[in-house]
Amino acid sequence: MNEELSFILDSTEENMTNAIKHLQKQLLNIRAGKASPAMLGSVMVDYYGSMTPLTQVANINTPDARTLSIQPYEKNTIPDIERGIMYANLGFNPMNNGENVIISVPPLNEERRKELVKQAKTEAEDAKIGIRNDRKAANNDIKKLEISEDEAKIAEENIQRLTDTHIKKVDAILEVKEKEIMTV
Repeated sequence: MNEELSFILDSTEENMTNAIKHLQKQLLNIRAGKASPAMLGSVMVDYYGSMTPLTQVANINTPDARTLSIQPYEKNTIPDIERGIMYANLGFNPMNNGENVIISVPPLNEERRKELVKQAKTEAEDAKIGIRNDRKAANNDIKKLEISEDEAKIAEENIQRLTDTHIKKVDAILEVKEKEIMTV
């Protein structure tokens, strides 16, 4: 196999693997039953005039399965942290005790669980689309190479195998997340 072809296969596999990593990261933001610091991953806080991720201005812990405790590095940022959480529209109602911001994570009702499953399916479909686009780009690159038809056919079959494998991984990840969300 020539070097260009090998490079196309390797970079395509890397791109497909990155699509799966991105999916896993996105699914962390979709909450299942229990509290997790990742739930606040999208929260931005106005910190001295610039929007800063919550994780850079506070420490986030989960004292139990239904509670998030946010301990700011500076107490004067508590109102900004509360505003950031409300603005992120995550459905949480932050409370503070003067030292920490505490969030009680409400249990999910059936309707909300179904919405979260839909959201997870959308993320999974986006990952699949990314993988298919990687396949299409690789096949186009193969067509541009000056190689025999047989080599091109074998390379396209390898790309298809990679695609099938990564799509199955996406389906497996989605299945696990769906069970996690629907478990009461």
